[in-house]
Amino acid sequence: MTLTTPALLFPAISLLLLAYTNRFLSLAQLIRKLAEQERNSHHEVAARQILLLRQRITLTKRMQMAGVFSFLLCTLSMFALFLSLELFGMVLFGISLISLSVSLVFSLWEVMISTNALNVQLQDIEALERHKSPLSDKVSSADDR
Repeated sequence: MTLTTPALLFPAISLLLLAYTNRFLSLAQLIRKLAEQERNSHHEVAARQILLLRQRITLTKRMQMAGVFSFLLCTLSMFALFLSLELFGMVLFGISLISLSVSLVFSLWEVMISTNALNVQLQDIEALERHKSPLSDKVSSADDR
């Protein structure tokens, strides 16, 4: 294994960490918006969303930690290879790959929860539409008279 092998992961890990940071920032924005709505009026949907957001924040933290750990191990692997400690460098690189895989699993889990959160929103919209439909019919039939 040469010094360039772990170096190939640097751009991938950097982009992954950037994507994770963007997800975190969008979660933070969503939480602030939801908190403002909750202050104005309490809704059951908001309570369910808060639970899902808490889980997503935890997973985002874990995937960022695993990604940073992978980046650090990749760097240490390159340093070990630079010092001609080939076996140690290979072991560090292997652990770095495992850490990157763990980060990706956390990311997949977070995406699944995100999908569930969107389904909660869709269910709320559908419930609102069901409640509006009978009223719309009554109003239009009263207007016809």
